[in-house]
Amino acid sequence: MEFQGIPVSGRPRTWLDLAKELPLNYLIAMGDQLIRQPRPSLELRVEPYAYVSGLRLLIRQHPNLQGVEKARLALDEMRVGADSYPETFLRLAMRDAGLPEPELQVRVNQHDDRSPAADLGYRRFRIAIQYDGAHHRTREQQSRDIRRDEAFLSAGWSYFKVNADDLAEDFAGVISRIKKAKLRSP
Repeated sequence: MEFQGIPVSGRPRTWLDLAKELPLNYLIAMGDQLIRQPRPSLELRVEPYAYVSGLRLLIRQHPNLQGVEKARLALDEMRVGADSYPETFLRLAMRDAGLPEPELQVRVNQHDDRSPAADLGYRRFRIAIQYDGAHHRTREQQSRDIRRDEAFLSAGWSYFKVNADDLAEDFAGVISRIKKAKLRSP
């Protein structure tokens, strides 16, 4: 692609080029960011940086590129809905711990687009998980978070807030608590 008349590597091609260097979970997390649906109220775009179909085509066009097999594996594990690298790392850690694939951006009321959403969860077990990164420290975001948290709790969900301390321990503690909540659910 060109940027101000200068040829540069686009995001999808950069992702593919980095496949030979990055560990698989980082490649998956980077890919999740490429395919995630942007939030127009927060970003100056309405389309994802890439689509799974386009990345699949890119991989087919470069069958001999170093790292292409890892990119193919990453593509199979990428999901639309993760808004940050830690959310992807949490999802992968949950899967690696034997938990089922979580739903992303799970809403209290799945039929209401304005219903509060948690980053990950299991609707059938009524379990919601929210990763709180640095932007959750602002007063405005904390107010929104309180309303979201209360909506899940008042609807009878088990609710887990996760942060960088949990990430530092590879989410072991929170995964243990999620497993216990899953066993207690109907």
